[in-house]
Amino acid sequence: MSKLSPVVPVELTSFIANVGTQAVTLDWATASETNNRGFEIQKNIGNSWITIAFISGNGTSTSINYYTFTDNYSDNSFAGTVTYRLKQFDYDGKSNFSDEINVTVDFSAKEYSLSQNFPNPFNPVTTISFSLPKSGLVSLKVFDNLGREITTLVNEEKEAGKHKVEFDASGLASGVYFYKITSRDFNATKKLILMK
Repeated sequence: MSKLSPVVPVELTSFIANVGTQAVTLDWATASETNNRGFEIQKNIGNSWITIAFISGNGTSTSINYYTFTDNYSDNSFAGTVTYRLKQFDYDGKSNFSDEINVTVDFSAKEYSLSQNFPNPFNPVTTISFSLPKSGLVSLKVFDNLGREITTLVNEEKEAGKHKVEFDASGLASGVYFYKITSRDFNATKKLILMK
């Protein structure tokens, strides 16, 4: 629990963080607010504070107000400690910080996976996502329905984590195609549909 000092007249009654599968959700409440423009949500990873969002306040209010913000980690794979804080602003430009919350998270890739491309069906560009628990050589190729190789999207060393690749099928005819990933002891194939 944390409270802002009386310099900025907002009574913060709670500030908590909940870790989900690929996100951290911050929830906070105020018992009263006077002249509250809103809150910057700030995050610190590795000794550097960054502002990740701004949530508007309720101006002047004598009732309890609840706020929430979700920090989504679905596009990367982070493991470690993250520190969050709120910077509250009033309409006169004054500001104050909340207490800090430390959260330990592990959003790193736990296993090899190849996701279904999105969108599917597509025309003419789609995104293919895959996860690697270990760094290594990755091959990602597209084949036609007769098994002939159409193109190589990836053929290089990739770091452990989550990756995305765009596939542009502008030069191909409508139809069913397949994409196959190979990395270490993992390989998988999925179907994609090009509809022009």
